[in-house]
Amino acid sequence: MSDPVCELPKKNASGDEMRRLLSEAKTIAVVGLSENPVRDSHRIAAYLRDHGYRVIPINPKLRGEVLGEKAYPDLASVPVPIDIVDVFRRVDAIPAIVDEAIAVGAKAVWMQLGLAHNASAEKARAAGLVVVQSKCIMVEHRHLGVSPR
Repeated sequence: MSDPVCELPKKNASGDEMRRLLSEAKTIAVVGLSENPVRDSHRIAAYLRDHGYRVIPINPKLRGEVLGEKAYPDLASVPVPIDIVDVFRRVDAIPAIVDEAIAVGAKAVWMQLGLAHNASAEKARAAGLVVVQSKCIMVEHRHLGVSPR
């Protein structure tokens, strides 16, 4: 069986939607956050934390804390409201993550650069979530000039 191939996004949030989302968000759950500081997920999560967001690590392999926050095995285990679900997982994991994001009432799903799943994106949009595909949240935060929180 071959690895799933990332699609090109058929639709994405506009710059204004991303700016509004990043300006209003307080809590970002990072699915696939690594405790290894050289990994993109860790580096980007640290950037988000340093810019005032509460970053919740989501990774069933992690125990204890990462970047000063307790790690959780899944979105359903997080005891606080989630604004953005930032995805650092393989494309084939996206449908289940989107289902979890909808179930917990997240406001948005952000698929990192190189990740897109159009069917899941449409499902999330139909449930009222903002969807960003194949864009780096850190790069967009800088590019859009969102003020530090």
